[in-house]
Amino acid sequence: MWFERPPGVPDWSEAESYLRRADPALGAVIDRVGPCTLAPRRDYFVVLCKAIFTQQISTAVATTLFGRFRDLFPNRRPTPARVIEVLGRADPAVLRGCGLSRQKTSYLADLAQHLADGRIPTRRLAGMDDEAVIEALVGVRGIGRWTAEMFLIFTLNRPDVFPVGDLGVVDGLRDVFNLPARPTPAEALALGERWRPYRSIATWYLWRRGSVPVAAPAVPVPDAVAGAPPCARRRRPRPAAAPGAAISPARPRAQK
Repeated sequence: MWFERPPGVPDWSEAESYLRRADPALGAVIDRVGPCTLAPRRDYFVVLCKAIFTQQISTAVATTLFGRFRDLFPNRRPTPARVIEVLGRADPAVLRGCGLSRQKTSYLADLAQHLADGRIPTRRLAGMDDEAVIEALVGVRGIGRWTAEMFLIFTLNRPDVFPVGDLGVVDGLRDVFNLPARPTPAEALALGERWRPYRSIATWYLWRRGSVPVAAPAVPVPDAVAGAPPCARRRRPRPAAAPGAAISPARPRAQK
């Protein structure tokens, strides 16, 4: 079944067509899932604040707690200057009610200060290359490479990011390539080479593969992986997940 692309979503059809040609196994996932719905966001600071809130807790709980935090600000809009002010004067009990431990409070304060003094140049981020964006973001306490890669994919919509430290990605590779074990980061990079320059889009489909019966790869496993035990040896296919299931990005336990 194919679906219409939602309004306001960038047209990723060129990337989808490229990935189908490059990898028929992933192409089957694309055809089943439908159009990629990645769309950019402009509220960089809010996105990064919420990324700190989601650490060590579920996304649903983080959304609730972050909503309470936003209630502390005019129009529910935290800005770097306002966050610095609120964190400096708020009752610790109020912050705890928002799910902010002392550690997360320090992370938010450091993030706000990085944006306030220009160490994270929000007006220039869109024009910076991927590694420069990552370097700027990981300078903040509590933000590691994984969070920076998610920012590149979901906020800036960079097309060729491949977060091999994400469990959803390596589990997706295991399924799509019918491997007996999760690939190592080096093996994952080798497997993803065929998806350049659209590895972000391929990653998005790996996260949403759950409702797709996965076949063995229709193209050979790269030599760099084919000779690397034990991951590249084929395994029996797993049963398909229940229809409608989807895989979300899997946060590492700790980034710093």
